[in-house]
Amino acid sequence: MSGNRKILLVAFAAAIAGGAAGLLINGPGPLLGSEPGQRALQQLAAAGAPAPPDGLEVAGRGDRIPALELPGLDGKTVRLPDGGGRPLLINYWASWCAPCIEEMPELDRFAASQGADGVEVVGIALDEAGAVRGFLERVPVSYRILLDRPGPSDTSVQLGNPAGVLPYTVLVDADGVLRRQKIGPFGDGEVDGWVDL
Repeated sequence: MSGNRKILLVAFAAAIAGGAAGLLINGPGPLLGSEPGQRALQQLAAAGAPAPPDGLEVAGRGDRIPALELPGLDGKTVRLPDGGGRPLLINYWASWCAPCIEEMPELDRFAASQGADGVEVVGIALDEAGAVRGFLERVPVSYRILLDRPGPSDTSVQLGNPAGVLPYTVLVDADGVLRRQKIGPFGDGEVDGWVDL
């Protein structure tokens, strides 16, 4: 190996070690909140995940999402997109997921600010109905909550989350096209800029 090549390899290794140390000491900061950071994180998550079951329709950015039919807490089936002509922010969460719980007040604030023509927020709990009901009695939210069971063909996988990471959020435009994906929780005020189409 030539001397220049050794220097480049050492410099590359030092850059990776420095980046990793920075993440450990300072946290992800703006890196994971940025669109390039999110795309990289999603590629890493997908690389380690099993392939979706054969025949399962999976949407990526720019694709129309498959029709999703899920029960609400009242047991009635809801279809998404529902043809209401509004963008959808679909947030996957569970009652045992601490980062999910931390972001719920932010999602509730955002949902309340949207009015009848704004972005509709829908929470999909990958959890047991009883646990979700109990949690929502303690921490109520104003947006619609639907239920799904976690697994290799749950609706979060159909919307580009093969690793089943929570929280996971997608933005679907009024035409049913998946526009954005986010792994991890929203910070205070972050969702307002994130939904701008």
